[in-house]
Amino acid sequence: MNFGSITRSPIPYDPESGREAVAALPGLPADMAGLIAGAAGCSPYLKALMLRERDWLKGALTRDPAVACAEELDSLSDCKLPDLSARLRRAKRRIALLSALADLGGVWSLEQVTGALTDLADRATHTALIALVADEIRRRKLPGKSDADAASGAGMVVLAMGKMGARELNYSSDIDLICLFDETGFAPDDYHDARASFIRVTRKMYGLLSDLTADGYVFRTDLRLRPDPSVTPVCLSMDAAERYYESLGRTWERAAYIKARPCAGDLAAGARFLDTLRPFVWRRHLDFAAIQDAHDMRLRIKAHKGLGGALCLDGHDLKLGQGGIREIEFFTQTRQLIAGGRDPDLRSPRTVEGLAALAAKGWIPPDVAEKLTAHYTEHREIEHRLQMVQDAQTQTLPTRPEEMDRIARFCGLEDTGAFRDRLLTRLQDVSSLTEGFFAPDTSACAEPELSDHAADIVAGWLAYPALRSDRAKEIFKRMRPKLLTQLYKAADPEAALAQFDRFLGGLPAGVQVFSLFDANPQLIDLIVDICTTSPRLAAYLSRNAAVFDAVIGGDFFAPWPGTAALRADLATRLDQSDDYERQLDAARIWAREWHFRVGVHHLRGLIDAFQAGAEYASLAEAVLSALWPVVQAEFARKHGVVAGRGAVVLGMGSLGAGRLNAASDLDLIVIYDADTDAQSDGRRPLDARSYYARLTKAFLTAISAPTAEGRLYEVDMRLRPSGRQGPVATSLPAFEAYQQTEAWTWEHLALTRARHVAGSPEVAAAVEQVRRIILAAKSTGATLQQDVSDMRARLAQAKPAHGLWDAKSGPGRLMDIELAAQFCALAAGHHTRRVEAQFQAGQRAGIIDKATEASFLDAYRLCWNMQATGRLLADSIPDLAAIGETGQNLILRAAGAPSVNELTEMLHSRADAAATQFDLLLSQPEPQP
Repeated sequence: MNFGSITRSPIPYDPESGREAVAALPGLPADMAGLIAGAAGCSPYLKALMLRERDWLKGALTRDPAVACAEELDSLSDCKLPDLSARLRRAKRRIALLSALADLGGVWSLEQVTGALTDLADRATHTALIALVADEIRRRKLPGKSDADAASGAGMVVLAMGKMGARELNYSSDIDLICLFDETGFAPDDYHDARASFIRVTRKMYGLLSDLTADGYVFRTDLRLRPDPSVTPVCLSMDAAERYYESLGRTWERAAYIKARPCAGDLAAGARFLDTLRPFVWRRHLDFAAIQDAHDMRLRIKAHKGLGGALCLDGHDLKLGQGGIREIEFFTQTRQLIAGGRDPDLRSPRTVEGLAALAAKGWIPPDVAEKLTAHYTEHREIEHRLQMVQDAQTQTLPTRPEEMDRIARFCGLEDTGAFRDRLLTRLQDVSSLTEGFFAPDTSACAEPELSDHAADIVAGWLAYPALRSDRAKEIFKRMRPKLLTQLYKAADPEAALAQFDRFLGGLPAGVQVFSLFDANPQLIDLIVDICTTSPRLAAYLSRNAAVFDAVIGGDFFAPWPGTAALRADLATRLDQSDDYERQLDAARIWAREWHFRVGVHHLRGLIDAFQAGAEYASLAEAVLSALWPVVQAEFARKHGVVAGRGAVVLGMGSLGAGRLNAASDLDLIVIYDADTDAQSDGRRPLDARSYYARLTKAFLTAISAPTAEGRLYEVDMRLRPSGRQGPVATSLPAFEAYQQTEAWTWEHLALTRARHVAGSPEVAAAVEQVRRIILAAKSTGATLQQDVSDMRARLAQAKPAHGLWDAKSGPGRLMDIELAAQFCALAAGHHTRRVEAQFQAGQRAGIIDKATEASFLDAYRLCWNMQATGRLLADSIPDLAAIGETGQNLILRAAGAPSVNELTEMLHSRADAAATQFDLLLSQPEPQP
């Protein structure tokens, strides 16, 4: 794009100045002459630049402005230190002039204008730094560094902050820099000499850029964004800066680092430093407390600058005032801070890109993003024209009518009144769009009338840890009326209040959770649902309140994505960290959110108990399959790898059958395939048996050991060969031999449900082949019926029913029916795993008839619905009356029963029928499948 594509032009406020500038540049085309006349006629500063650089400008106006700017920057590369001050200032004059004309003529977009100004700032800062570091090395002031180190700043880096960091520099912007050096590049004894040298470099660089000479200045430079600037030197070690942010960093500093980027010196070291700050800037959980911080910050800025009161254009601060640029930036950055820790796509340092990303991810309405983008663009263009008049770092609108006329003409408008109306409307719209987001809703609704008992419960809340801080009390006070109102809409308000009291009492801290509720009132409805229905989920939430993050993440109520997508998502999450402990914590956080999602979907009737069972199993498989390679890689760092096909993790029991409930543990077996005399190739080699035994234990620890984020699952490995006495990992040949010659019938029954959930696909295929061979071979065992009958009797004695409502234990209930299904599969020699499919295999093989199959499945569906729903609500349900009216209704709805009495009759009759059919099945002559 070149200056032949002029689309707009200022109107000369001072026509005589415009004519003088055009006369100094004879032969210009009409549209170019109009642009020159308008720019010079509105800006004494631009007119002075045109006259000073007229010879260069004549040629530059005939070319692509981007090429002309790039050539000017490239000319700095061979400049020596004594000449650098003048050359930098010449580059500033020329690029400032060319970018202003490209802006005013509509040749460049706002992004191109700010990008060109930022390119100048980057090159000027880098060139100055490298030249000064080279001088320090030449004078032997940087210990251990040679001339070759100067090109990378010898370990010193400059971070561009604010608008420079975002590549959004305004026309007369100062630049915010933080100067750091990598202390690890120096011996401990040389640290202080290096530090002193880098401080000298920073001070000289500051002068090179900021000093006003006969040639002007390059950029006004601000170094005060560094940690604790009143007491720290102008250049700090990275270690000192990191320790500061870890212990004392504040929300405004987190917001500042959204835009931070290395711009000069050792860019690789700068990138590593910013990577260490990611946990500080981007919090792992949704951070709605940042809204209050931003609101407080805005109020302090307005109070300090005296910007309160009614909106008036005369003298209005277009940056910091009501409806101004900063409000749009704060709106964007605060939303980014809230959600950017969970979604890297929201971390753009640029305001317009940030708004677009927030809209794309559902954090703000698209029309709001579109309006704020348009307002931001026009605000920034007016800001540039305010600054172009005299190259002043100002965002203040004029107070004198004639100066407001000048700005209107600079924007190409003859009618100053129309300019004022348009700008006032934009400022008011920005204020309206952003103020509701920042300012807390202080309008209080009336609280319901409480009984004496309820009032005592509520009065005790102030003693809880979650309400320890004044800030937590303030936020909770705003949300309390809605909370109590919703609790009192429950079928049993006192019980709901008591359950919420247990939830609140279990919270270790409250600011983040209350901020989340305050900003998302729909979550209050959800917590009330949970407290009135599911004591288990409520207790879980008090320990894991961060899972609420997932509810407002955009796709919480979307359909289940499937095991493969879940595995890929978790693997991506784990790949974001190379620290093993952090990976284990990340897996726990991720799994917790998905587990909570399944429970909420089930609770709200979006899925039934069978779909919930399948999703819990899918989640467990995704966790195991994504975590296995992580554990393997960590184990291999010490012990290397063993030659062979690797190992496979088999899910047994309910996991193998693909149906878990909310509180299920996992039954696992590990089988490996390696030569018996093989050894691992690591620095601490192990023989194959020891290697896989210890790898299995490491995997079990990764799953079940409590970390700072809790545990993933309880694990049971008693179904492995030889049970508790056998090795935790079994070789494939040993597994096959054991199953053929030593295993009991109950182990063959368990094998009917074995399924590959993690590890080597090759070994999984080999194990599956062995499994099918074993099931076929053992299907005709002479003692099969008697063995199953004996096992059934032992189970009945060891695990009797615990009360009327125990859907798991007892004749004709879940464990009994599942045993019958496994018997059908084994007797049929069939490899299918799910209960329904195992009964179908038995029916096809003539082991049971269709009526018997239907009887078993009727009882199974009822018992599973009751068990899975009951485990969502509580640890055990000895009596339906104990779970309250809402919980009762949930179980009745799941079971398809209109009343408790009818459910009682259904459970008795179906369980008795299933138990009778099992008795008959085990007493009949065994059919030949």
